[in-house]
Amino acid sequence: MKQPLTNKSSLFFILLSSIICMYLLPSFVVFYKPKPAEPGSGLPAITLKVLQLTNNLEAPTDMAFPGNGDIWILEQKGQIRVIRNGKLIDAPILDLKSKMIKVNNGYEERGLLGIALHPDFKSNRKFYVFYSVPSDNKSDHKDVVAEFKLSTNSSQVDPNSGRVILSAEKPDGNHDGGCVKFGPDGYLYISFGDGGGQGDKHGEIGNGQKLNTWLGKILRVDVNVKSGYTVPKDNPFVGKKDISPEIWAYGFRNPYRFSFDKVSKLLFAGDVGQDLWEEVDIVKKGANYGWRLMEGTHCYNPATGCNTKGITLPITEYSHKEGVSVIGGYVYNGQQLSALKTKYVFADWTGPVWYLQKTGSNWQRGNITLKNIPKNLKITGFSEDPAGELYLFTNPDTGPGNTKCSIFKIVKN
Repeated sequence: MKQPLTNKSSLFFILLSSIICMYLLPSFVVFYKPKPAEPGSGLPAITLKVLQLTNNLEAPTDMAFPGNGDIWILEQKGQIRVIRNGKLIDAPILDLKSKMIKVNNGYEERGLLGIALHPDFKSNRKFYVFYSVPSDNKSDHKDVVAEFKLSTNSSQVDPNSGRVILSAEKPDGNHDGGCVKFGPDGYLYISFGDGGGQGDKHGEIGNGQKLNTWLGKILRVDVNVKSGYTVPKDNPFVGKKDISPEIWAYGFRNPYRFSFDKVSKLLFAGDVGQDLWEEVDIVKKGANYGWRLMEGTHCYNPATGCNTKGITLPITEYSHKEGVSVIGGYVYNGQQLSALKTKYVFADWTGPVWYLQKTGSNWQRGNITLKNIPKNLKITGFSEDPAGELYLFTNPDTGPGNTKCSIFKIVKN
């Protein structure tokens, strides 16, 4: 991801003087500044502006809109903050730091990463968060998806009131995934990265291709039960021997952010690449997206001659000449920005913002310029409000450790 959290091992620039992470990008990235995209598709560039909502956050990772005018903002270290009447409130509505691992300043991919409001939130007040806790064994940490409930008579949430839905041990501290979203079918979708490290070196085929683990997967579960979850009967691998039935799709490296288009119902995911390629996928039931056999549309392991049979290729990819860590976004379905209508908006952690537009059977990529956004900010995520308008999060550094991170709304030029 991005900021510290960034989603990806190839996410953050590594500061040679202070941070050396063997799992991240090759060291040449430290000296490399990506240039703007040159799509070459003939699509027109779109120029827009941003409206800053706040600039006093520490490593924002996700947002939610509870429907009363408030905006909830997740901070990676474990708090959910609130913007109310245009002002960032000091006291969080939920503080999970006592339950979580200690999140480092600077480069960090673990933490409080994702939130999803229940489709019936207005009546049941339930929401779901993805966060990192200490391991039960000798793994680096464990990632948890838990349900909390906002009291009808209070704006606060008891951190001890949560109900753990599921959890997964993680061998390394990066490639967490961390996205949780409800689909149009009412089920909860959850992304897990491949477990971390470099090249998915977990077993003979890597976690991405291993079907008895949740790592490197997008899951689909039913949380409308009193404890835990149930597996929807139409999940693609239900009843298959030695395959986890929760799996919806597999072959991912670090699907840090995904979203559903409210109109087409398609599931778009940005999957962070290894050394050379970033990709965006349309995620379909039971599909294999290739990692670690492939990085984007290119062979990775083996470097040549990989067997591509049965692999679903990305709808777009870009090389590390243009960026280093894809940040998945949203299809725009709002009313204020006609130029973005039906286009998928996404970015790279290093700053370029793009859109995808389908032409025939292909998706083409065009540039988006945000005129008044400060330079040299890391883009760490997007969000969508109930009206379909889009927001983005930024960080002037690689992760936690500063309170100068911002939320911007994308507006007309």
